[in-house]
Amino acid sequence: MAGLFLVLDGLDGTGKSTQGRMLAEWLRDSGRQVTECRDPGGTTLGDRFRAFVLDKSCEMTPATEAFLFMASRAELVHQVIRPALVAGHVVVCDRFLLATVVYQGHAGGLDVATLWTMGELATGGLAPALTVVFDLPVDVAMERRGRDPDRMESRDRTYHERVRTGFLNEAKRQPDRVGVIDASTDVATIQSQLRALVEPLLGGVK
Repeated sequence: MAGLFLVLDGLDGTGKSTQGRMLAEWLRDSGRQVTECRDPGGTTLGDRFRAFVLDKSCEMTPATEAFLFMASRAELVHQVIRPALVAGHVVVCDRFLLATVVYQGHAGGLDVATLWTMGELATGGLAPALTVVFDLPVDVAMERRGRDPDRMESRDRTYHERVRTGFLNEAKRQPDRVGVIDASTDVATIQSQLRALVEPLLGGVK
């Protein structure tokens, strides 16, 4: 495919959504076509699944969460991401498969290898060229959210510590595919570091 698939991830409150918007603006200013999306969501079905998963009144097991995320992801890939890549766009996605591996696997207790296999089925084998994890201590990330927590965010600190550790462990396991940025610095510095990771990948994208 002619495009480039990028994913931004990390704990809620690390600024990944803001950084994604800034990155997309920079890419457009450079003359590239950009598709922005979020996972879960981005399609009619995906947005409904997102509402279920984040609703505090909907209790569910990690396995149920994983299946809902995978179903949403399958539709997002089919309807949005793959067509954009074929058209030569840079796709900037807020979360993707790594998030399920970390939240439902490393933190939720499901088998990590099984989740990777499920993800390959859901995505048709599509993987990002680069996933960038924005890292912050859990307490700092929680303070920065600045809004009422959703169902996933409402879990205790121990859970979110496992999430953070899961992200860092996966980054160590596949350093050629997952980069980590210290999100404790200012927005401009973080954006500069993000662009430095992305720029070497843009050579083939017009």
